Amino acid sequence: MSGTWMTTRAWLLMLPLLVIMVAVIGWPLVDTVRLSFTDAQLVGTAGNYVGFDNYTKMLTSSNFTRTLSTTTWFAVISVAAEMVLGVLAALLLNQEFRGRAVLRGLMILPWALPTVVNATLWRLIYNPEYGALNAALTQLHLIDDYRSWLGEPGTALAALIVADCWKNFPLVALIALAALQAVPRDITAAALVDGAGPFNRFRFVILPYLAGPLMVALVLRTIEAFKVFDIIWVMTRGGPANSTRSLSILVYQEAFSFQRAGSGASLALIVTLLVTVLAVAYATLVKKTAGSAA
Repeated sequence: MSGTWMTTRAWLLMLPLLVIMVAVIGWPLVDTVRLSFTDAQLVGTAGNYVGFDNYTKMLTSSNFTRTLSTTTWFAVISVAAEMVLGVLAALLLNQEFRGRAVLRGLMILPWALPTVVNATLWRLIYNPEYGALNAALTQLHLIDDYRSWLGEPGTALAALIVADCWKNFPLVALIALAALQAVPRDITAAALVDGAGPFNRFRFVILPYLAGPLMVALVLRTIEAFKVFDIIWVMTRGGPANSTRSLSILVYQEAFSFQRAGSGASLALIVTLLVTVLAVAYATLVKKTAGSAA
């Protein structure tokens, strides 16, 4: 068969998928762009053309600035903690000891749980009246009275970060553990014979094998954390006093709670642009990491 016919047949085979993608993704995206330039309401008027007014209002709004800061802090702290905990857990589970297989299986459970279930469990743990966290800290005499961890602006975001880390650090651990399996045993044994300590063995022998997989995990988790919605919505609804509101929640509130479809669409496109920047950074970092490894 000629190359032209092979190419044509390939496009014909992909045509149904392309049609579905245009219908499911392409048209809603085009309509969202159209709405973003109007003052349309979710129910009622189709709206009038307002140009870039929606974008200007959103970008100069104090709500957007504060929410962007909250989302950034959530993403940076939670992902950093997940990377550290994941690597430490992988190093532990890479050792030979009795019960290792069982512990590996148990470690997957938090990640396997649906996010809504995970968030509900942590809401019960943080409950100000009968939560397990308050009971434990009171019995250890670390606090005198029960606290509303999700009801105080000073502790709510930290409580959410803990819940998110518990849910997602096993993914980083699994990626790191898979990379550790590729480290040649003779190299680590030689480093041990040469007198290299634990830190030097990790820094100069193990880390080069972990760099590529950890870079993928780092950027993927950063993108996911930047888009976070479900765990925050279930646990705090963005409160108290909007101290835990993420960009995705702000989009939802603008478009559906306040029924401002035009400004909600513009905000959604702004968030999409920010996530796209992160995705481009992901592709660039992965390519650079793969090139250096080669």
